[in-house]
Amino acid sequence: MIQLRALIKRNTKLFFRDKGLFFTSLITPVILLVLYATFLGNIYKDSVRSALPEGFRVADNLMDGFVGGQLISSILAVSCVTVAFCCNLLMVQDKATGVVRDLTMAPVKGATLALGYYASTLISTLIVCFSATGICLVYVGITGWYLTVADVLLLLLDVFLLVLFGTALSSVINFFLSSQGQISAVGSIVSAGYGFLCGAYMPISQFSQGLQNVILFLPGTYGTSLVRYHALDGVFSQMEREGFPSETIEALKDSVDCNLYFFGDQVEWYVKYAVLGGAIALLIAIYILMQTVRGNKRSSKV
Repeated sequence: MIQLRALIKRNTKLFFRDKGLFFTSLITPVILLVLYATFLGNIYKDSVRSALPEGFRVADNLMDGFVGGQLISSILAVSCVTVAFCCNLLMVQDKATGVVRDLTMAPVKGATLALGYYASTLISTLIVCFSATGICLVYVGITGWYLTVADVLLLLLDVFLLVLFGTALSSVINFFLSSQGQISAVGSIVSAGYGFLCGAYMPISQFSQGLQNVILFLPGTYGTSLVRYHALDGVFSQMEREGFPSETIEALKDSVDCNLYFFGDQVEWYVKYAVLGGAIALLIAIYILMQTVRGNKRSSKV
């Protein structure tokens, strides 16, 4: 336990010592928020109007609240994973500089080393993503606030779980990397592709049925759906109070992936949490196992 605390402290300090890396990690979701609001706001509004019955009108403030919730849910769903890759640079840097050899030659178990990297990356990513969540909530407060206290707490829970998932995923992938160039390339691929695969950039309801079935095997999709539902739940509740037909509200939920259908069957909220939690546990177990095996191989060579 003492070794683990020392590793976490060492790794976290090294990350925050590089102020440029921290602010670069933080500015990414801010830039996404500006780009989304500037270029995608009208597209989201058009998609909402297309899902409404002909002649049905939505008040401007309610429309702004709906679009705002969709924007921040997309940003947070992507940032929780992409920021984790940025915060997980230290593990690769230690391999590139040979520091990891010194750590494994010391009386430090592979599992302890793995948990040290994971926990420090988790802490760094949580700080960045919770800061980004605060910025997103300020944006929603300006454009149209319909969130309840419960919605905000559940949104924070979703962010926490997605950071756990993103940190575990980045740890497994970065385990095979050994240079700054490799992790930059992987980070670019993840940043470009993950948003589409998890349904953040474009709702998976707009994809073909075959592609939807494939994407629904990916755990990140369920995390995106949870974030989106809790960011928009207040808007849907307001629509109910204003007399929107239940069929219209369900159609809107379907159009933005608040409702997911796995081979035609609707996925319940607790199943989404179970899939995401199971993926987190599996990835962490795989990562610790890989670090332990590598540590044992190095010890046997000494």
